[in-house]
Amino acid sequence: MTYFRATDPFPLESAEQNKLHEFYERLGQGRLATTMCARCECAADEFTWVELPRDGTVHAFTIQDTGLPHGFEAPRVFAVVKVGEARIFAPIVGPRATTVKVGSPVRLSPVRVADDARGSPRYLLAFEPVEAPA
Repeated sequence: MTYFRATDPFPLESAEQNKLHEFYERLGQGRLATTMCARCECAADEFTWVELPRDGTVHAFTIQDTGLPHGFEAPRVFAVVKVGEARIFAPIVGPRATTVKVGSPVRLSPVRVADDARGSPRYLLAFEPVEAPA
């Protein structure tokens, strides 16, 4: 996947900049995680990390052929992926990306994009279609 850094949509991912840097570290390890309020479900500033499954199913999707930012090749597939109890908006990548349908099985497939200013690797959340079990 090509990625043009001048229009960098990524937040600052370092520990010095935000509390979500652990999300990107886990993503770089091929793990998917989210946060949960440590006290209840109120979105307080105290949270714990919860691992999510790597496999999910396409809940909804769209294929974008035009109007993509410079550096992104068409067609680009964007989907809402059901992973456990969560629904995640992410691109679908790989040679079979445009073959997805609602209910298609997908697997976490982080994509390495432009490194940060210090040369540390950065990853984009993405999923890739997988063969349905026989």
